Amino acid sequence: MLSLTPVLNDNTGVPLYIQLYNSIREAILRGHIQSGEKLPSLRALSKSLDLSVTTVQQAYNQLLLEGYIQSRPQSGYYINDISAEDVLKLPVEPPETKDEKRLGWTDFVPSCSYFDEAAFDFTRWRKCMNEVLTYRTEHLFQEGELQGEPSLRREISKYIYQVRGVRCTPEQIIISAGTQQLINLLCVLLQRMEIEHVCFEEPGYRPVQSIFKDRGFKCSGVLVDKDGIDIGRLPANIKSTVYVSPSNQFPTGSVMPIARRYALLEWAARNESIIIEDDYNSELRYFSRPVPSLQGLDNQGRVVYLGSFSSTLFPAVKISYMVLPPYMGKMFKESMSDYTQTCSKAEQMTLAIYMEEGFYQTNLRKLRKLYGQKIQLAVQEIARCGEGNLSILNHSSGMHMLLEVNSLDGLEQARQKGLPVYPVPDYPVNPGHPAILFYYTRIPMEKMREAVEDLAEAFQSSREPSGSPAANK
Repeated sequence: MLSLTPVLNDNTGVPLYIQLYNSIREAILRGHIQSGEKLPSLRALSKSLDLSVTTVQQAYNQLLLEGYIQSRPQSGYYINDISAEDVLKLPVEPPETKDEKRLGWTDFVPSCSYFDEAAFDFTRWRKCMNEVLTYRTEHLFQEGELQGEPSLRREISKYIYQVRGVRCTPEQIIISAGTQQLINLLCVLLQRMEIEHVCFEEPGYRPVQSIFKDRGFKCSGVLVDKDGIDIGRLPANIKSTVYVSPSNQFPTGSVMPIARRYALLEWAARNESIIIEDDYNSELRYFSRPVPSLQGLDNQGRVVYLGSFSSTLFPAVKISYMVLPPYMGKMFKESMSDYTQTCSKAEQMTLAIYMEEGFYQTNLRKLRKLYGQKIQLAVQEIARCGEGNLSILNHSSGMHMLLEVNSLDGLEQARQKGLPVYPVPDYPVNPGHPAILFYYTRIPMEKMREAVEDLAEAFQSSREPSGSPAANK
C-alpha cells in the first residue's frame, strides 16, 4: 500500500484537512502517485500522521468530489486515471500587477410569494454606498471605464484567486450589468476570431443560448452525464466555443471531475477553441470545500471565466464580470472603443469598498451558514412528508435542490401556491423520471415546513387517479 508522508503545519492558519488535500493532489499531478495506486485507509493514515479520522475523511472527500480518487466498496480509495498531456504543469501564481502586489439556466424565474430578508443585511452595504455619495462624489460626474472601475477589478482579481484559484490581472477583467451583457460582448470577440459554432450543455442555461443564436452562431446541445458534458460529442477539427458550468452544472448539480477537466482543456487546445466557464454559485457549497476553477488549470489561454454577484449579494445588483485570456483582453481594448460601460459606476464603487472592508467575505460566510441550515431543514421535511412523491437527487450546492417527482402534473398547483419550482422534464442522469428544481433558499426558515408540505401535497395530488377517493375530496 502507498505510504504518504506529507508535511503538515498547525501554525499556518490553513486547516489540516486542506493541507493534506493539497499535498495528495500535488503528488498526483506531479506523478509521484500513479493511477490505480491504493491510498492508505482512513484509520491507517490518521494514525501515521497523528490526525483525527475526521480530518483525513474531509481531505479524501474533497479529492473524491474533484475526481482525483475513487472509492471502491469494501476495498478502499484508489487514484483515478488522469490522462492529459499537460497535466503535470501545476498552476502558477498570478503575476504582480502594476497597481499592487497580490494579497496573501434558466429561462424562467419562478413567480414566488416567498422572500427571505435574512439573506442579506443592507446595513454595511448602505455604509459603503454612503461613503461613495458623501466623500467620492467627484468620481460620479465622470462616466465609468469601459472595462469597469479599476478599484473593483483589483478587488475581484484578488478575491477570485484566493477563493477560486483564478489567475489573472485586473487588466484581464471586464465588468458589465449581468452575464447576458457580457455574452453579447464576447460574441463580438469570438466572431472576430472566426469562431462561428457554440456548444451548450443539454440541459443547460437557455438565455445564453438565445443570445448566441440571435448573433448568428450555429448552436448545438451536448448531453451531460453525472460528470458533466460529454467531451466525445464535441466538434473535432473545427474552431468552436463550448459553454460549461463545471463546478455546479445547471440544473443537475454535477461536478466535473479533474480527468474530464483536463480532457476538456486538451480538446480546446487541439481544436484552437474556447471554453466559457460559467462559475455561477461556485462559492455556495455546504458539505465540502468549493471546487477550484477550470480557468486555474488552463495553461494555454483557452478559458473565459464568468462570475456574478447577484446570488451572493441580492438579485437587484446586476454586476457580473468575465476574465479574458491576455490576447483576448488586448483584442477587447483594440476593438471595443465605441462601446460604453453598462453597469452603474456608483454600485461598482460601493461593491469595491464592500469587498475591501472584508464585508463580502463576512456576508458569504453568513449566507453559507443560513443556506446550510435551510437545506438541512428542507431535507428533514421532505423525508417527513414527501415519501413516495419527492426524492432528492442533488442538494450539495447552489441555491436550489433537484427533486425527482412521479410526474410534472403537480407543477401548476405548486406554482399557484407561490412555490419557487421549475421543471426539468428530460433529466439526463435518470432518463424517464421527471425532476424539478426547488429554490429552497428563497424560503424563510420559519416557513420551510409549510412550503415543503404544500410541495408534497401538490405532487401527491398529481398522482391520484381521477376516480380515487383522494381525488374527489
